[in-house]
This record gives sequence, structure tokens and C-alpha cells, in this order.
Amino acid sequence: MLTGAQIVLAGGDARQLEVIRRLTELDAIVTLCGFDRLDTPFSGVVKADWTPDILQNADALVLPAVGTDDDGTISTIFTDLELKLTDAHLSVAPKTCKIITGMAKPYLRKLCEKHLLALVELFERDDVAIYNSIPTAEGALMMAIQNTDITIHNSNCMVLGLGRTGFTMARTLQALGARVKVGVRRDESFARAFEVGFEPFYMPEIARLAGNIDLIFNTIPTMIVTAQVIAQLPLRACIIDLASKPGGTDFRFAEKRGIKALLAPGLPGIVAPKTAGRIIANSLIQIILEDFRLRGNQP
Repeated sequence: MLTGAQIVLAGGDARQLEVIRRLTELDAIVTLCGFDRLDTPFSGVVKADWTPDILQNADALVLPAVGTDDDGTISTIFTDLELKLTDAHLSVAPKTCKIITGMAKPYLRKLCEKHLLALVELFERDDVAIYNSIPTAEGALMMAIQNTDITIHNSNCMVLGLGRTGFTMARTLQALGARVKVGVRRDESFARAFEVGFEPFYMPEIARLAGNIDLIFNTIPTMIVTAQVIAQLPLRACIIDLASKPGGTDFRFAEKRGIKALLAPGLPGIVAPKTAGRIIANSLIQIILEDFRLRGNQP
């Protein structure tokens, strides 16, 4: 239980609804900022203005998937008001307050460092990334089906990167009967791809192997699907870039060649916000409970 834990949620999207529900079920004291248009009833939840003193007694501040933008603005779909995280907010937060988000931009990192507050980036955790790879793969499949006129079965697919998302993506495609080539950089990744039945190749070979590809799923956040690669693709090909913005695809050249190229970061929150919210909630609950245990005052 989280009885006595004071959690402030600022901004966010539909994923936060599941986070709020789980926190209230565990008896946390939950304060919402930037949720004035939220009609869903949650027992015991307090809505408040986003003023600095809101964090005076907070054990945790929960921010959206991308904590803030480059000037401190917090994204939210539940209010028309602008929320900004500033020095004034963090200066009053207890030193034991954890700042929890999916991923942090430099602004948020520097602000937390300045005020000596622990910053937790959930999407950097292996467990969260692996769980999130499931709705990511399902969302990518949905996009592939919507933007092609062929079945996944018997198609020629290329997955770039065999990390947490790439592995789930490749395994899902293989289960649907696709022929799956996987681009890797390291020898151990090549061996793992071979062991599970993918067709591994090293990244420098990508252009040579692109000539008969129907679908490319990129998970690498650096320029990897270059103009040289796109020039070798058949015009029927579709590129789905799952990497964080700006992705790893030359979208300008893809458009020039008439090849569909779609940037699709953040798919869990789009295609399965309830599941994605549950993933976030479970992890942050573990973090808060562990923090209380270490401090000797478990709620």
C-alpha cells in the first residue's frame, strides 16, 4: 500500500488515467495539476493549480512520457492552460522528492541536477522498455496493414536494431509468417538473431539487401535508412520508423522517391493507453515503495 505517500501528477495523456487509478487504489494522496477538463471520477483525488508550493510535501512528481520540452513546458491533453516546470517549483520540493518521467530532455535533467533531486526515466529501465515493446509492435503492425496492400504473411520484412523493441518486432513478424531480416552491429546480436531463426545481417550491408523489401521497421535513433538505402528499395516498400524523433530515416528523400515513410514514436500511448499506463504505474509504484523502505518509513 501507498498510504501516506503524496504524489503530484502534472500533465500527460490518456496513460495517466491508469496511473491515477492504480495510485488511488493503493491509498496514495494524489494531487492533479493540469487536469481541469478531466471528467473521469477518481475518489479522493484533488485537483490543484500548478503553483510552486504544490510540491512542498511531495514524495514524487510524475510528469508525462516526455517530461518537458526544451523550455520546461509540460504537455497535457486535459487543460487549455500552459504548464511549465521552473526553478520555483523544484526549489521548494523536498530533497527526497523523486521526479519521475518516461524520458527527459536536457532542460529537465539540468533542472533536477541543479536542485539535487533524483530523476527517474522509466523508459530507460529494461523492464518498462520490454513491456512497452509489446504495444509498440502491435501498433507498428497496425500501421503496416493500413499502409500496404499485401499481407504480413509471406512478406519480406527488415527490422533494424535487435534491442528491446527490435527483438519483439522481429519475433512478432516472424510469428505472422513474414521473412524477417534483422540488421545488427554486434557479433552477439548476430548470433542471437540467427539462433531464433531470423536472417541477420550487419548494418553496412543494408543497401545491398534492400532491393526486395516490402517493409522496414527501424528502431535506431540515428540516420540509418539513408538516401542510398531508399534508392535501392522497390516503390511498393513502406518504412515505419519507431525510433524517437527525429527518427533514423531520410524522410525527404523517401517522399521524393514516392516511398511511404512514417515516423511513429510513442505508439504505446496511442494504440494502447490503458496498457501503457499500467506499465508506467507498476514501475513507479515499485520505485516509490522502494524509496520508502530505504528511508525507513514505508507507508
